[in-house]
Amino acid sequence: MLENLRRVVQEVNAAENLDDALLIIVREVKSAMGVDVCSVYLRDDTRDDNVLMATDGLNPAAVGKVRLPRNRGLVGLVGERQEPVNIRDAAVHPRYAYIPETSEEPYHAFIGVPIIHYRRVLGVLVAQQRDHRLFDDDEMAFIVTIAAQLAGAISHAAAIASAGSLTNGQPRESRLVQGVRGAPGVAIGTIALVDPLAALDSVPDRQPADVDAEERAFRTAVAAVQEELRVSGERMAPLLPAEERALFDVFVMLLGSDSLVTDTVQGIRAGNWAPGALRDTINRHARVFERLEDPYLRARSEDIRGLGRKILVRLQSQTGESKACADRCILVGEEVTIAQIAEVPVEQLAGIACVRGSAVSHIAVLARALGIPAVTGLSDLPVTRLEGREMVLDGYQGRAYIQPSQTVKREFMRLAGEEREISDELRTLRDLPAVTPDGTRVPLYVNTGLLADITPSLRSGAQGVGLYRTEFPFMVRESFPGEDEQCQIYRKVLEPFAPRTVTMRTLDVGGDKTLPYFSTTEDNPFLGWRGIRFTLDHPEIFLTQLRAMLRANAGLNNLRVLFPMVSQVHEVDEALELLRRAHKELQEEGHDCPMPPVGAMIEAPAVVYQVPALAQRVDYFSLGTNDLTQYLLAVDRNNARVANLYDSLHPAVLSAVRDVVKGAHEHGRPVSICGEMAGDPAAVPLLIATGIDALSMSASDIPRVKWVVRNIGREQSQLLLAQALALEGSAAIRQMMNAALDQAGLGGLVRAGR
Repeated sequence: MLENLRRVVQEVNAAENLDDALLIIVREVKSAMGVDVCSVYLRDDTRDDNVLMATDGLNPAAVGKVRLPRNRGLVGLVGERQEPVNIRDAAVHPRYAYIPETSEEPYHAFIGVPIIHYRRVLGVLVAQQRDHRLFDDDEMAFIVTIAAQLAGAISHAAAIASAGSLTNGQPRESRLVQGVRGAPGVAIGTIALVDPLAALDSVPDRQPADVDAEERAFRTAVAAVQEELRVSGERMAPLLPAEERALFDVFVMLLGSDSLVTDTVQGIRAGNWAPGALRDTINRHARVFERLEDPYLRARSEDIRGLGRKILVRLQSQTGESKACADRCILVGEEVTIAQIAEVPVEQLAGIACVRGSAVSHIAVLARALGIPAVTGLSDLPVTRLEGREMVLDGYQGRAYIQPSQTVKREFMRLAGEEREISDELRTLRDLPAVTPDGTRVPLYVNTGLLADITPSLRSGAQGVGLYRTEFPFMVRESFPGEDEQCQIYRKVLEPFAPRTVTMRTLDVGGDKTLPYFSTTEDNPFLGWRGIRFTLDHPEIFLTQLRAMLRANAGLNNLRVLFPMVSQVHEVDEALELLRRAHKELQEEGHDCPMPPVGAMIEAPAVVYQVPALAQRVDYFSLGTNDLTQYLLAVDRNNARVANLYDSLHPAVLSAVRDVVKGAHEHGRPVSICGEMAGDPAAVPLLIATGIDALSMSASDIPRVKWVVRNIGREQSQLLLAQALALEGSAAIRQMMNAALDQAGLGGLVRAGR
């Protein structure tokens, strides 16, 4: 039956709508099992019943009309038990419900299996037969597997069908689509779809009739896109500081690099027309980024593909005209590019929503810089059916409401008003110290990885950089960057913050963080060749970076070096030996470079218990709570199937943080937090209670965190930590902390809790 299963799944995934998908299911399952009837009932939560949505064998006139209350009939029994029900003679079962409209009297054998998607019962798949018999193990295995395999496809198709009914003007409640937080805030506006994206993957190979003409057309298209991006950058200039505008400059430079242009020209000269050669080049470069573990770097593939589509649009002689938008416009698309955002007057742009993308995409970065709410990862958003419809975006919770009801609109209008009041108050905190009411000072630093982040970081009131990710310069080149090039980059980060400290993490690649010019393949990249393991195995790369950091620090003396993914004490010994060697070499060459403080990241659970030994070797510790949480809970936070289990407020994580701080302080070593936990208002009092020495976060999180620090004393925080550690799960702890924030008059921050 495996071949039957594959065929059914493929056909359902290719179906154009929910009705077609359900008809395929009942037809193919009936045929594969050799039964007389196959039907699908779907759950209607608004009316709390099960609706016959498709059948092959029962009266087709009953489809859409037969509705069974959730607790009625054998279908209701399957849903209640959430397990298969196999019955020899359905008519004699006490839960049997006779429905004349279905004409099912002749059928005795019954098997029903629940269709469950992420613990939610979507409906029931039923097979029936005239004979009095039980279905055997093979038949049960097949229908259970079918239901499990198709649950996701049915959920997606149902979401599209539901949204489609909104666009047809049918009166119903708002349609909620869950996505990923892109940029905080609330937006209410009219949907404007971005121009359809050029389909690079559908471009065929084709022999060029005139190679020179193809190359000219390609170069003309590239020049047009460069000019478009330059104009867009100028249009955004009054709204963004120079460093944010550099995002546009990066793309213009990328279009002129060997990475894209030369490779495509070579493809044309090798015998492919311009669109085909462009397709190959874009796909090759994008796949390098898509294989990366780091979410920020992986999201760069979206930017590469976006540039490729814009060039293809020009090659296809399509024009990039400015988009006409309503006064309050929410830009919606499969993917939304920076150039498309720039086409909308910023005073009209209320929000951004896209099917793809993540919280670390350039779209999210730009939206946060502009103060525009954004939601990404809306995989169930039927974008082609939404033009001109009303939408509410909740950037705090990562949600979109299509055609919101008056009740939903009123609630979000109220929340938007509260948000404006909170923002006004937060702005007054910029130059105030982060000190608790009972006098505990909590230094606040920023995490950054792009030069474009420097200005907002400086304006945020941050006391320095708690984590600077050095990976990006390595990812956008065709070979390892040299010492002079790295030195210039690091100097541009250190200089603006001097004398405030800047903590630079050494190169954190390896495993599935493959470089374009140094790829590796591993079965389990999360536990593989990464971080300090990679750089120690390649001292020639490590020494070059360390020398560049030390040289960049000359005359500034505000550098701190941080070693990532430490899991063994000897790794720190070896890394320190290389650092001392680099320092000695530079001194011998006449460079006046001070030896910087050195720290180790606590990400691997093993080093939680090796703090005393490490404290004898390093000057400070930095807790990377993103990976620490992921490893402690055995949860891949980028996996949608288990992402709901990822929460840094888990008691195990809190206990680990407390133990690390205690062990480090016993040896006179400070500890900072540089993971997302540091920017979570609900976590901040608990971190203060552990005795943490500093918090490092995104620049946009600093005002809210400072507000929490200045309103909840350390004594109260310690009571909250004791209560939290007495609880058994993260949900209970988060509920308790949200209540504490509300009681302290900080209820407006609860919505921003992660």
